[in-house]
Amino acid sequence: MTDRRLWSYKEIAAHIGVQTDTVRTYRKHGLLPKPDHIEGGKPYWFADTVRAWVASRPGNRARRDPNN
Repeated sequence: MTDRRLWSYKEIAAHIGVQTDTVRTYRKHGLLPKPDHIEGGKPYWFADTVRAWVASRPGNRARRDPNN
């Protein structure tokens, strides 16, 4: 099953347990995957894209979103 919900910086930050500005910094430094969708100039990623990125991150501490 695939999860095609679109996540903003806020949802990504909640998923990995950091501040929203940290996620923006990750993107600025090329550490996030390319957005799956851009709407109104704002980037969004599929939840599956984010989960795959988290799983492949060096130093992944297996942080989990308690709501998933």
